[in-house]
Amino acid sequence: MKIGIIGAGKMGYTLGKHFSVSDLPDIQLVGYYSRNLLSAIDAAQFTNSNYFEMLEELCVKCDMLFLTVPDGEIKKLVASLNELSKFLSGKIICHTSGALSSLELSGICSDVYVYSVHPIFAVNSKMEAYKNFVDAFITIEGDLKYIDYIKVLFTNLGHNVKVISPDDKVKYHSAAVFSSNLVIGLYHMAEGILKQCGFNDIEIDLALKPLFINNANMLYESNCKAALTGPVERCDYETLEKHLFVLQNDYYDVYKIISNQLVEIADNKHNERDYSKIMDLLS
Repeated sequence: MKIGIIGAGKMGYTLGKHFSVSDLPDIQLVGYYSRNLLSAIDAAQFTNSNYFEMLEELCVKCDMLFLTVPDGEIKKLVASLNELSKFLSGKIICHTSGALSSLELSGICSDVYVYSVHPIFAVNSKMEAYKNFVDAFITIEGDLKYIDYIKVLFTNLGHNVKVISPDDKVKYHSAAVFSSNLVIGLYHMAEGILKQCGFNDIEIDLALKPLFINNANMLYESNCKAALTGPVERCDYETLEKHLFVLQNDYYDVYKIISNQLVEIADNKHNERDYSKIMDLLS
């Protein structure tokens, strides 16, 4: 399978390098096309592949194309690919968006096979992310014809893979945001509270990062129920009441919303405890 990548950003770099360093004999990274030619040249050098000045040239040489462009660029790219339909007959076209389904590619000519292939992975570095990319859980959805092939491809590359419904794509992606991006938002709120208490940036890091890492490791090694500690878990009404008294605005609202989730976990963990008073406090 000859693979081409359209888009030479962080995901394009990472996915291409992942393909190029694999020892799978039945795949070959042909190269890159990007509106920014210098980006395509750099990505090609990084992956020991080729760059193409014309999109048509890449399409001709590949059996499978990955669109690793921002979500807002996919519609325009679909229109461009539709103009090249005579070069795409029977080929596999995938995008890597988390929130968009394969239906975004339905504007391409009718005799191509379209898929969304989304890695649950934070690609923070063009040059380094590929080293841990094998840890990414891959979700795929799209046309039936090659769905099993794509699943086997990424399984053979070392990934855990799940086929999902296009109808679930947006909701699925929101779960990834809850477990990653929104966690950063909560951490930022904790930093803000400590700044109000007179902590400087160094002191904030010293105070919060070990707590965060230890808690994350516990969750990674077990589950939410086993990892949960704190005032909700121990049914400490008085402490929760004091926290709510000193918090204002968004801090107050977020504390209550998240604590309600913790009550659900804690109640399941400790059937012998009565959380009804805390539930009333948080309602």
